[in-house]
Amino acid sequence: MNNYSENLPIKSSKRLQIIDITDKINRFINNSDVTNGIAIIFSKHSTSSIIINENEKGLLNDFEKILTKIVPDKNSYEHDIIDNNADSHLRSMILGSSETIPIKNNKLDLGTWQSVFFIEFDGPRNRNIELIAIGT
Repeated sequence: MNNYSENLPIKSSKRLQIIDITDKINRFINNSDVTNGIAIIFSKHSTSSIIINENEKGLLNDFEKILTKIVPDKNSYEHDIIDNNADSHLRSMILGSSETIPIKNNKLDLGTWQSVFFIEFDGPRNRNIELIAIGT
């Protein structure tokens, strides 16, 4: 059983930004000795998320709209007294901070239209994503 990990730096340029990281994860897996196993993608930040979905511009725009509708930017949140980013934390809580994905033939075994995204809720920032590949 092989186990590889790497820190993936991500730089966001907007407060709410959806960034496709699929190719970067596949490069990491390709550089590891894991042909079949699992990949764990984990954001080390409580105001960001990791998700899987389709990389289609209209859908991603719709996703941003629905996130801001479900959790409005300014809504008299108690946490805003501390650092004015409660909406970012709440959006992250809803979506989660990690994904576990099968690895087959030395790459992510995603569905035809699936991509892996890092979602920034409190940017622009420099972030770190932990990538782990486990398998044979």
